[in-house]
Amino acid sequence: QEAHGVADVPAGAFGLQQRPAAAEPGVFVEHRFGLRRAWRARAEVRRGFGGHEGVVADVSLSRQARIGRAIANIGPRASFASDDFMQTYFGIDAEQSARSGLARYDADGGLVSAGLGGTVIRPLGRRSALTLFGGVDYLGDPAGRSPLIRERGRRLQFTLGLGYGIRFGL
Repeated sequence: QEAHGVADVPAGAFGLQQRPAAAEPGVFVEHRFGLRRAWRARAEVRRGFGGHEGVVADVSLSRQARIGRAIANIGPRASFASDDFMQTYFGIDAEQSARSGLARYDADGGLVSAGLGGTVIRPLGRRSALTLFGGVDYLGDPAGRSPLIRERGRRLQFTLGLGYGIRFGL
């Protein structure tokens, strides 16, 4: 799980401590609709263990199309999180404030970010695929008001990545 909104600020930088990785098991519901079921609405809720103990919820709507053998998706998305998640990644306690020079900040739960995301999935065979993903997101007020973001980060976040997946038969 990425640390939403702090991509431009290395973990542990400027007097803030490193955060351990968090596992986020959860559930999702997805509904496909429209002509050739080209539209997809999805909602997902996850609970953090380890790096944070909060709850994160993502909602999205996307349009899917085929481009040769590849499958492309694009659409709006939003992420919401509990107080605990927000405090872990955007809050600044007294000790962190003293080390970093940033003002104390108690982050409330709410909108983490909203934006536009997309993927292009290119199957390589029956069991493997490459995935190109990207997006642009704007941090919501609970995250964007953090001194970490206001003074050392950006509310506008860009994501670009490439992944490889393989399916194992059981």
